[in-house]
Amino acid sequence: MKENQRKQAAAFRQLHAGGAFVLPNAWDAVSAALVARAGAAAVATTSAAVSWALGRGDGQRLTRAEMVDQVRRIADAVEVPVTADIEGGYGPAPADVAATITATVEAGAVGVNLEDSVRPGGPLFDSGEQAGRLSAARTAATHAGLTELVINARTDVYLFGIGAPEDRFDEVLDRAVAYAEAGADSLFVPGLLDLDTVAELAAKSPLPVNVMAGPGAPSVPELAAAGARRISVGSAIAQAAYERVQAAAAELLAHGTYTALADGLDFGSVQALFTDTEGRPR
Repeated sequence: MKENQRKQAAAFRQLHAGGAFVLPNAWDAVSAALVARAGAAAVATTSAAVSWALGRGDGQRLTRAEMVDQVRRIADAVEVPVTADIEGGYGPAPADVAATITATVEAGAVGVNLEDSVRPGGPLFDSGEQAGRLSAARTAATHAGLTELVINARTDVYLFGIGAPEDRFDEVLDRAVAYAEAGADSLFVPGLLDLDTVAELAAKSPLPVNVMAGPGAPSVPELAAAGARRISVGSAIAQAAYERVQAAAAELLAHGTYTALADGLDFGSVQALFTDTEGRPR
């Protein structure tokens, strides 16, 4: 365990202590380095874009080793804390989750997202099962030497429309209580963006609340005012980047012009992310 990793974990944990902070999501070393250079206090991975970058669809289709390798590249590329989206833990059993936590900590991450979906679209693990998986994650982090690991417990009740609409808030709150008792540090509720509901959840949850925003969502200041503690954007940045790829290629092929390329980063700016002032690899 590197001493710097413990310091990063402590710094990342402190971000959750009050106020709101933003986590722009990255998917490879370049995107992570650019997010850090833009001023982010921490970098979060997005499992969807990591999967796409590795030639897979989203939805727990990566192997543990594939995810860990990408997390290692990202952690090596930046000096800020990295929190890793480990999807459902790459296996249903607590032992599977523990193995993933151990490998992710060894790769340099200081936080993780662990979701409660059995598979994309549901069903979900019941709260007791998921609490056992979260407890295994906490124990594994301690055994790996990183007791400070920040565990962001994701629940997909709103994202996948689990249960009757009128029951979802209470279901999420019940899960928040169970997940907190199991050792989680924050609650991630993708699919929830209604400001009044965010405010009620933030007031009642024993865990700070993470929401996933993007185009059409309330602004960061609005979400922060409602009580959201951490705000991430999932695969939205990657989707915007890929739109530029498609637009530039289409323009080049159809018209032979380069308008879509005009605002790209210059070669030297990107190269400098990974070389020192004398051009040597960092």
